[in-house]
Amino acid sequence: MTTMPSYEEYGNHPPVLPQPLNETNASLPIAPEIRVRMYEIQQQVRLFEKRAYDLFLKGLVKGTSHLSLGQEAIAAGFGAAMRPDDWTFATYRGHAHTIARGVPLTPIMAELLGRENGLMGGKGGSMHLTSVEHGVMGSYAIIGAHLCVANGAAWTSQFNETGQVAVAFFGDGTTNIGAFHEAVNFAKVWNLPTVFVCENNLYMEYTSIGDVVPVDNPAADRASAYGLESIVVDGNDADAVYVTASAALEKARTGGGPSLIEARTYRHHGHSRADPGTYRPKEEIDAWLERDPIPMYHQRLLQLGFGEEQLTTISQSVAAAVQTATDEATNGALPDLSAIYTDVWADGGWQWRN
Repeated sequence: MTTMPSYEEYGNHPPVLPQPLNETNASLPIAPEIRVRMYEIQQQVRLFEKRAYDLFLKGLVKGTSHLSLGQEAIAAGFGAAMRPDDWTFATYRGHAHTIARGVPLTPIMAELLGRENGLMGGKGGSMHLTSVEHGVMGSYAIIGAHLCVANGAAWTSQFNETGQVAVAFFGDGTTNIGAFHEAVNFAKVWNLPTVFVCENNLYMEYTSIGDVVPVDNPAADRASAYGLESIVVDGNDADAVYVTASAALEKARTGGGPSLIEARTYRHHGHSRADPGTYRPKEEIDAWLERDPIPMYHQRLLQLGFGEEQLTTISQSVAAAVQTATDEATNGALPDLSAIYTDVWADGGWQWRN
């Protein structure tokens, strides 16, 4: 007779320690300017989100926020690999992907603060960042909802033969949502140019993904059920992510259909700013912090011949840009009350219905 695990057993899992999944070295076919760009993106995301955290503690960030500290390499690798006209579909943890697509920092920061000069006029906040101009087609707070929307965008590319690719990012918990299975199945059946990217940070909110799925890799180990290749990449290694992303994007762009990629990573803090993350084993946290993607990438660039002065200049430039964004955001005006009547209906208001 099979017995169900007791309630007390959940959360008492052994630590999941990092294991490098890909061989990365100077022989990888990555241009120097691409590596510089990926370093810059990682620095932008890290410093921006640290500043957002500080502003949250001061009560300036409206609502909650979900940070990608520790997961920057995924956004950097894909951001550097994607074409300007490709589409990004993100989750509520979408700051990193918005920055990676080249959206200026000031409107992002101002949006977090609910200011008029925000990306959506202060009406979207941290969890709903959108910039169609930069191919950022929204951050979605409903788990898995955007995967089907990404397929719709991919279908327009297929129909119009534009070569654009829709890239949908999601967490490990999404792999237990019906929309995930429906979207992956649909994309394969229709041979859509969609790239699904599972950012497996090992925890679906407060629960270890290992406690609720019967496979080691919640996305990749299910890929074969939909006729897709099982792809697992080291999500803390920007070079590995870039190479994997480039191959999947090229496959989609040339009619090869969708891909499902699982990027193994780890968030440095809890699920959101209200979560101290105490359910995670200390040994696990310490081990993953030693594989922080940014110091690792810094060392790799030095080994490849990039100068410390060059990297320092990049870091200082990013820090100055984050400070400017902070100043401009905090000085931004609060939206007028009349803003609640806009962006409701297609004609720009709602009053015509009354």
